[in-house]
Amino acid sequence: MAVALVGLPGAGKSAIGRRLAQRLHLPFIDTDHVIEDRLGCSIRDYFEREGEARFRDLEQSVIAELAAAPLGVVATGGGCVLREANRQTLRASFHVLYLRSAPEDVFRRLRHDVKRPLLQVADPLGRLRELYDARDPLYRETAHEIVETGRPSIAMLVNIIVMQLELAGVVVPDAKGHPVD
Repeated sequence: MAVALVGLPGAGKSAIGRRLAQRLHLPFIDTDHVIEDRLGCSIRDYFEREGEARFRDLEQSVIAELAAAPLGVVATGGGCVLREANRQTLRASFHVLYLRSAPEDVFRRLRHDVKRPLLQVADPLGRLRELYDARDPLYRETAHEIVETGRPSIAMLVNIIVMQLELAGVVVPDAKGHPVD
């Protein structure tokens, strides 16, 4: 079984993905970590040095590799949906969940985060709103299901996701009601 999470930076893809993978007894893969391991530097440094197009090329190849043997829960980078090839690959190879977060919710969660280049601008909330307006239709196009993140805890969101995956027939509960793939 393979599940991919898409959504804005800061929507919880890594945190929720890690817990979901544990719950389903599956490997967890974060595409940003895979990319950084290959580069030997941060995405931010590579992005600044080589530019967005080179970064997106690398991101596309990582997504294609993961899709070739889809297994586990994959947290994608927030901008992966900008390329149509990624949207098609994700939708064809994974059960894609869009972790939909309002820009205000993301801002509230990340307002003190100094590591995200996204927020190192004069108007970070305005930037999040721009990203949301541009990417929300692409996330929707890619996703099989939408999960509203709002204010529930990570544990609650994982429960909601597992129920959605069971209803979609992606995972089947065992005799004790625990999900099995």
